[in-house]
Amino acid sequence: MSVDHRGDRRRRDRDPAGRARNARPRDASGRPLPYGQPGVPRLPEDLVLTPDETVSQAQRLLDEGLPFQAHEVLEAAWKSADPATRDLWRALAQLAVGLTHAQRGNTRGAVALLDRSADGVARWIGDPPAGLDLDGLIRHATALAERIETSGADVVVEADLRPRLRRS
Repeated sequence: MSVDHRGDRRRRDRDPAGRARNARPRDASGRPLPYGQPGVPRLPEDLVLTPDETVSQAQRLLDEGLPFQAHEVLEAAWKSADPATRDLWRALAQLAVGLTHAQRGNTRGAVALLDRSADGVARWIGDPPAGLDLDGLIRHATALAERIETSGADVVVEADLRPRLRRS
């Protein structure tokens, strides 16, 4: 059992190995819903894909307007990546989290994560995996963060949440 900030005792969701997992359903923006409510399909906790599969799956989810779910795919790549590419995958996951904050109208979170993502992607040296368009992603994240910081999250349009991950 865990105790939350109000002192309530609640059972934590756990996987078969006993690790804490949040089994609550989520809406399309990744917000937790009450137990028993229908939510969008969840990705497996142990998802492992090749870099090409990761980028294809993340792009499909972004194209469907699901940046939170794209973040989960990119986060799985980050967590299973070798040390040489781990920071790049983390930066890409942060991009998707920044888009999620933008989608939810969270100005501060969107700007912080988009800036952090652009900085992380800019640190990559060498050929990017899976045909990623790192320069385009940096430009997209930076421009969107600047626009949101200047005018607020109300300026975000659907196209802002669907950057192209690969070079055309």
